[in-house]
Amino acid sequence: MPKAAFLDFEPEFVQALTKIFEEGIVFNQTLGLKITSVTQKGVTGSLAMRPELVGHPAYNRIHGGVISAGLDAMGGMAVLAAIGARHMDEPIEARLHRFAKLGTIDLRIDYLRPGIGEHFVLRAEVLRLGSRVASTRMEFLGADGKLLSTGAGAYIIS
Repeated sequence: MPKAAFLDFEPEFVQALTKIFEEGIVFNQTLGLKITSVTQKGVTGSLAMRPELVGHPAYNRIHGGVISAGLDAMGGMAVLAAIGARHMDEPIEARLHRFAKLGTIDLRIDYLRPGIGEHFVLRAEVLRLGSRVASTRMEFLGADGKLLSTGAGAYIIS
């Protein structure tokens, strides 16, 4: 049996999700997280290095907590996109109201290389979207595309 085709999200849905992520969640705003792509397959974001995010001043390395929080946020965003994709038959407003109960229940971060750079890319995808729990995989990359950290998360969705 062929896989179901992925439909594109409506621009209004992507704009609403982006606004929730970048403006509605004040901590994401504090970190400076930005969404660059939202699809049914996953989400991509960016993070610019700033002095407030330094974890090791001698090397100008980003703090591990920023990496962890960024990957957690991106994992949650991927779950929001997957929930939206599951309910494409509903109006945009109805899909947006499904996000109230999302929360992280497990998070693992592996720091592979030092986070040194001016700009970082974050990616996340949903591995499984169940009726109560979603599992995700996330990546934190340097501007050159080098993998710096990975993450795996579980999120309660109901």
